[in-house]
Amino acid sequence: MTPDLLNFDPARYLRIQSGAVGLADQIDAVVADALGSGVTNVVFAGAGGAGILMQPAAALLRDRSAFRADVVLPAELVVTGSATVGRDTLVVIPSLSGTTAESIAALEFVKAAGARVLVLTGHPDTPLGTKADVSLVNFAEDDTSCESFYLQALLLSLSIMARTGVLEDHAAVVAELTRLPELLLDAKGAFDRRAPALAEAIAADPWHIVTGSGNTWPEAFYYGMCILEEMQWIRTRPVHASDFFHGTLELVEPDVSVLLLKGEDATRPLADRVERFVSGLTEKLLILDTADVELPGISQTTRALVSPVILAALLERVSAHLEVLRDHPLTTRRYYRRMAY
Repeated sequence: MTPDLLNFDPARYLRIQSGAVGLADQIDAVVADALGSGVTNVVFAGAGGAGILMQPAAALLRDRSAFRADVVLPAELVVTGSATVGRDTLVVIPSLSGTTAESIAALEFVKAAGARVLVLTGHPDTPLGTKADVSLVNFAEDDTSCESFYLQALLLSLSIMARTGVLEDHAAVVAELTRLPELLLDAKGAFDRRAPALAEAIAADPWHIVTGSGNTWPEAFYYGMCILEEMQWIRTRPVHASDFFHGTLELVEPDVSVLLLKGEDATRPLADRVERFVSGLTEKLLILDTADVELPGISQTTRALVSPVILAALLERVSAHLEVLRDHPLTTRRYYRRMAY
């Protein structure tokens, strides 16, 4: 049993993440129809955080298959255009609200180019959902959307890989993913003992370097920009572990906070390199490592795929304590969706 956790509803969490993996058959059907109709490339076009959450799935296709996958910014797509978007393109647009203005403009743009559009959203009957060729809905809110979007995008990429002949054990991987929501719930409960101390360390400093590699880099970027900056007004410097030694290393001093997110994919040595370097230069190195999380029955291959999902689940616990510690609710904004910009 998961113990009582601060500002957390276990049944709600389980319902949302089970809903995400429960879309596996519908996502596979979308992929089958798209490939059968001549689609040869996929474009992930999400605005802000939702777009960042698509990056691990796109990278999986890029690294493990010959199927072209691109991540684009919706606002930029509309003003620059794209020679790769056309009748042979599946455009995936994630938007929790289904009302994101930049994404609506992008949807209209790619539809005019002949692309087919899949919208992933948290709410039915939204502007994006009603204009898409297919809209898949899994209710979520800010504190649960990370895992939900990560899982849906991963299922999409796995389906493409299976249907293009580069993934043989598709059914086995999906079966493991269906077990993940319960295991993430247990992981949250186990981690919550450590979460307050990590929240206190983050609250103690005015800015933080946040870094990761491979499929954990998007979560580092997301947590820095969308949680610490947008929701807590804490300044951050997100940087990929590969780029850490091309500029950011010069910012490391004894009193500089570095938050390092470590996953279990092939890029882990890049995160290890940052850890070795930073450990001797500042006492404020904070490490969150998915290898420390128990996930019984999940293979090492699948663990590597879901490293960003695990980190998102754990960091939600940090955020829950952080907002109370700083007396700054995660819903408080100065500008976002509160004024025209």
